[in-house]
Amino acid sequence: MTVTILITRPEPEAARFASALRGDHGDTANVLTAPLMHIHWTGALPALSGDETLIFTSRQGVAGFCRLTARRDLPCYAVGEATAQAAREAGLDATPCGGDAAALMRRLAEDGARGPFLHPRGAHVAADIAGTLRAAGHEAAEAIVYDQQPQPLDAPAHAVLAGPAPVIVPLMSPRSGQLFFAEAPAPRAPLLIAAISRATAETVPEGAARVLRIAEAPNAAAIRNLLRDMVKSAKRLEGGKRAQ
Repeated sequence: MTVTILITRPEPEAARFASALRGDHGDTANVLTAPLMHIHWTGALPALSGDETLIFTSRQGVAGFCRLTARRDLPCYAVGEATAQAAREAGLDATPCGGDAAALMRRLAEDGARGPFLHPRGAHVAADIAGTLRAAGHEAAEAIVYDQQPQPLDAPAHAVLAGPAPVIVPLMSPRSGQLFFAEAPAPRAPLLIAAISRATAETVPEGAARVLRIAEAPNAAAIRNLLRDMVKSAKRLEGGKRAQ
């Protein structure tokens, strides 16, 4: 039996991540994409004075901002390197901040950034960036520029979850975890969950996963490192089942 890595990220991240994992694992794992959400562009930006410092916490936030304005002259901070790279590719001057909201706040403090800040974001976020900045005495606003709307798991995903072979599921946000277990509350396949954060791991129902591990850092690179170990774990689990 073949171990499957089931990717539930929205497109185009799903295809990009799948390509990276196929490079990591070759034919040792079947990499399957089944997005649980799709991107819906929405919202508007406030009037820009030109004094803003932008804060981006996702590639989609960058894309949503750039869809709504031609301005590329505002400085920006990005939660991680991948988001910073997306901002640079769009023509923005971006500073990466270590991978999570806490690291972003530390970098802003270290740099003495004063704002006003603007956080172009999705309708669902893991951390209240603008609220935290306001609580620290800064002027900060947010603009919802996209939504990640739920969509059901497709038939191939349901098929592997109904089979006997182990399925590894990287979960990249708490909302992904909630949606996945709403779609697949009792899969037959042994599940190995790679969670990007503790908050994401907490969405996994008790007893739902044979293996539940949290990445060392809240980014895709750390998830890829974790998946290398989890594929080995899945192979051991598969071998143990055959031996019984």
